[in-house]
Amino acid sequence: MLLFLLISAVSGALVAGLALPLAGLADVTTTTAHNTVKYLPQDLTIPPLAQSTTIVASDGKVIANLAQENRKQVTLKQINPMMLKAIVAIEDDRFYQHGAIDLKGTLRALVLNQSRGSVAQGGSSITQQYVKLSLVAKARSVEERAAATADTYERKFTELRYAIAVEEKISKDEILNRYLNLAFFGDRAYGVEAAALHYFGVHASKLTLPQAATLAGLVKSPNAFNPVAHPVAGKERRNIVLGRMRELGIITPKQARDAMRTPVIDLKKVKAFRTGCANSPYPFYCDYVVARLKQNPVFGKTEEERADYIETAGLTVRTSLDRKIQAAAQASIDKHSKPTDEAVAAITIVEPGTGLVKAMAQSKPYGFGKHQTAYNYNVEQSYKGGYGGFQNGSTMKTFTIAAAIQKGVPLNYRINSPQTLDLSGREFKTCHGTASDNNYKPKNSTRTVADPSMIQAAQASTNTYFLQLSEQVGLCPIANLLGKMGMRDAQTEEPLEQVPSMTLGSAGLITPLMLSSAYATFPARGTFCNPQIVTAVASSRGKTIQTPGLSCKPVITPQVADGVNYVLNKVMDPPGTGSSLKFGSSDLAGKTGTIDGSKAVWFAGYSTKLSGVSVVADATPKYTDLQGQTLNGRTIGEASGSKIAGPFWETAMRAALKNYARTKFVQPDQKTIRGNVKNLPNVKGMTPEQATVTLKAAGFKVAVATTQVDSDAVAGTVAWTTPRAEEGALAGATILLWLSNGSKAPPPTTPPPPGTTPPPPGTSLPPIPPPTKPTGGPACPPWDPQFPNCRPPRR
Repeated sequence: MLLFLLISAVSGALVAGLALPLAGLADVTTTTAHNTVKYLPQDLTIPPLAQSTTIVASDGKVIANLAQENRKQVTLKQINPMMLKAIVAIEDDRFYQHGAIDLKGTLRALVLNQSRGSVAQGGSSITQQYVKLSLVAKARSVEERAAATADTYERKFTELRYAIAVEEKISKDEILNRYLNLAFFGDRAYGVEAAALHYFGVHASKLTLPQAATLAGLVKSPNAFNPVAHPVAGKERRNIVLGRMRELGIITPKQARDAMRTPVIDLKKVKAFRTGCANSPYPFYCDYVVARLKQNPVFGKTEEERADYIETAGLTVRTSLDRKIQAAAQASIDKHSKPTDEAVAAITIVEPGTGLVKAMAQSKPYGFGKHQTAYNYNVEQSYKGGYGGFQNGSTMKTFTIAAAIQKGVPLNYRINSPQTLDLSGREFKTCHGTASDNNYKPKNSTRTVADPSMIQAAQASTNTYFLQLSEQVGLCPIANLLGKMGMRDAQTEEPLEQVPSMTLGSAGLITPLMLSSAYATFPARGTFCNPQIVTAVASSRGKTIQTPGLSCKPVITPQVADGVNYVLNKVMDPPGTGSSLKFGSSDLAGKTGTIDGSKAVWFAGYSTKLSGVSVVADATPKYTDLQGQTLNGRTIGEASGSKIAGPFWETAMRAALKNYARTKFVQPDQKTIRGNVKNLPNVKGMTPEQATVTLKAAGFKVAVATTQVDSDAVAGTVAWTTPRAEEGALAGATILLWLSNGSKAPPPTTPPPPGTTPPPPGTSLPPIPPPTKPTGGPACPPWDPQFPNCRPPRR
């Protein structure tokens, strides 16, 4: 009420003064005006200016802008002096002579406004305008914004008091600098730097005289004088500014004439400001960056606070995106798929040893229209827009291989692997007990030898082999490795299920980002790195903001990783399922994956430099077999990891690795190759009961084959075992007894383990050394480290 009465009194005095001759106003001095308003509110809390945040690729190239207002704050030294002179000339030519209030201008405006019965002219000084803009920027509600812009004398006098307080604390130059950073110049350009870049494609420091005059003329009415939308009005307003500068002696008449003759705008140089990830050339990657930023508590206590800060703080966010590798991934997507396909495809590529996410691409473009999507098929559901993954099929067998090697299983370890295996009711050890399936009869999707080695089983992706291997190794060691390598359910964030079919990829939903990061552990020789997408964040002033850096730790020994690399490298050789995808001279390793019902197919592979994963899947409920769906405009026939997902991986990785030098995997040592097996008793010729007692006493389990085989052993006795006696076996492994039919036929010769022949030219991986025939001494299995140079005769 007191404020209202004071304002009414001042207004009344001024109105009364207007009835007198204008000369009577000479008695109203600056001191009088100062004393009149000095008791009005004066504490003006000015929030930091909202500035746009820039997201850049690893090479510094801008990939997105995030903003509530398009603004980049600059210092006075970063603004061309001609711009400073132009804005002062047209908005407040006595700015450096008067105080907070330009008395002449204010009284002139009051006279005009009173005569018209409305606020027709502002008469505001630059300081007053700065105060008004600050109040508008500070407003957080419709009501606050309305109060900050109301055409009332109450608002005017409040601004005057604030202006006095501002000038008591801040220099004229600083006020001018803040004003030019705060002012709106139209077309979403806030501040002189954003305006200069938008309209003319130059920084504020490089503005020419006519460009500066154009921008100075815009602040009065950014829409009416917009040179892009209204070039005639924009030019007329610019010329008014130039004329005023000439009148004040700031520029010469010739400078004014020359400037007035220039075009007001060159539309080719106008740069539209596009904000948000939807306008990025890499929208899905950008969305993932923003999602990761919003999870960082350094930017605020809540996600809402963090989002507001990220969009207004003027940050520079450097990412791990490699634009060349991203282009390779996208080119592969474009080559092998179309947005109109029923199936979707996605690729992620990361760097082993750092976890840097180099590329993310997918077949459905960003958007909400037909054949578009806002889902990122590469990442988890916990991130905004993350699809949440697919089952990953036989790519999971790699982790069974790692767990087996870690436990001492030799690389030539053989297991009888029939086309169909009845595992109904069989108990698999887990971390918390056992798991079983009462009706589980898995089949092989490919054919291989009856008792393949680990390498042969990996080459053919033999399901029944890896199921038995996982049973012998136990599910807990596999689960522990998966957890250490960042593998978890992409929708629930829970650990993957320890179920009998775990090694076949049915333990949960996995993303390409997860799988590529986990596979990168092997070429990094056992070091797993959490995916890293934000590499640095700088404030608007260039100060580093601490954010999580690289997070890497060893999770398996280098020797185990070398063994995995050796096995998966053989998958890329004939007759391996990845042999058609091999390229170049560098060592490559990979594994195919097809989930139950062929609803998704995968290929995961790597060199020592890059790890990449591709997936093709049905992402539309109700999920169905890929066979019969369209991919690249054609109907899918047989859906397999090598034929469908593989080409995406091969095309992307071939181009991505083009500029890298030739690299090789480290050779596995002999201990890794030979494993850590126990001597296996020779039970040939024993009855099944005798053999069972003997083997169980040695710490093994026993099973008996249902069919008899040709052998020179007595009918009904043991002909041989799987694994063979000379190969040894893991402690606690199940030994399969093959019984003789008494045919007197000689036993079949077990083919030599893969790798016993010299490697092809250019291959650095060693062959598995064949044991030499003994010249005497005790008979012993070839993989026993105590007897490296002996081999018993086959039995």
